[in-house]
Amino acid sequence: MSTTELFLIAMVIILGVPYLVWRVFRTDYWAPLVVVQILTGILLGPGVLGKVFPEYYSTVFAPPVIGALNGIAWWAVMAFVWIAGIELDPREVWRQRRECGTTAALALGVPMLAGCAAAFGLLAWRDGWMGPEAQTWQFVAGIGMACAVTALPILILLMNKLGMLREPLGQRVLRYASLDDLAIWAVLAILLLDWKRVGHQAAFLAVFAVASWGFRRLMARVTEDDRYYIGLVWLAACGYGADWCGLHFMVGAFLAGAVMERDWFTLSRLDQLRDNVLLVVMPVFFLSTGLRTNWNVGGAAVFVAAGILLVASVLGKLAGVGLAGKLLGWQRGDAWIIGWLLQTKALIMIIFVNVLLDKHMITSETFTALLLMAVASTMLTVPFVAPRLKLRGHG
Repeated sequence: MSTTELFLIAMVIILGVPYLVWRVFRTDYWAPLVVVQILTGILLGPGVLGKVFPEYYSTVFAPPVIGALNGIAWWAVMAFVWIAGIELDPREVWRQRRECGTTAALALGVPMLAGCAAAFGLLAWRDGWMGPEAQTWQFVAGIGMACAVTALPILILLMNKLGMLREPLGQRVLRYASLDDLAIWAVLAILLLDWKRVGHQAAFLAVFAVASWGFRRLMARVTEDDRYYIGLVWLAACGYGADWCGLHFMVGAFLAGAVMERDWFTLSRLDQLRDNVLLVVMPVFFLSTGLRTNWNVGGAAVFVAAGILLVASVLGKLAGVGLAGKLLGWQRGDAWIIGWLLQTKALIMIIFVNVLLDKHMITSETFTALLLMAVASTMLTVPFVAPRLKLRGHG
């Protein structure tokens, strides 16, 4: 068969299998379609399908097909992160800065410390977790941040399903998650600092600052339709600049969106764009993510590591949010709901650890453990939050 035919077979699998699983088994309560797509990507990867049906796997997912899928996945995830940057609203966070700052700091800091402790435990347990290009502090900080991440886009999706997105509690959670989202990309930029290329990185940031000023002035003068086209060109240019200087194209994609104003766009159209990206091209990213899963360090060890990281993430997040609730005098039960909502990790955390894997700071085994942890923590969110919301009269 030709590469085109194999590519289309792969696309049928990528789009069809998770949809059928999601619809037939009605998994939406505990596993939204996004989570099912990620799990399907893992099952279609070399760790499962490649082991059970190696000839079929090597035929359908041949190197030319993988190359084509990777190109789509890169652009899909860049567009998704760009939209996430646009949706940040730092002005509202600033208005509620005491509450948001305290909550975000504890909700991010405590699980990050727990994750760092888990990372030290993994290093003491056995070799095979830290990538060849990482220093110990980079590996530990990267694992710690992976345990602390909240996926803002998936959080929005889940809160919308729970009927609380536009309610006061939902808006509070969005402000906390938005501030943590900024911190995630700041930490990633620090992890990727390369002293051999620091001159290139400083030059990129300087040019980016000047170009952002001109870009913002231009965007303020054009129509909304033009803003989308110009914004996509801006996205590609920022991604190239960030990757050229060693910061990774994903950092550039986030910066490209972060300097844009959400008010430049009709909210419904921006939501539609995000939904279309999720529908049309992000499943390819999930598949390419699954193709990176690996069990070579030993299947049992990967699952044990995933369990350790999950415990560190969940307990750290609940402890941090609980402490914030006590300091700020929240209503009884708020800390439990907010703590579980902020557990959602799929997508942003997966993007984060993809960058760490690309930069050889973690091994594919660590990546697999983190991926399993991200999926599990996201699947726990709705089952723990929905009953508590019903007791409070929601849903």
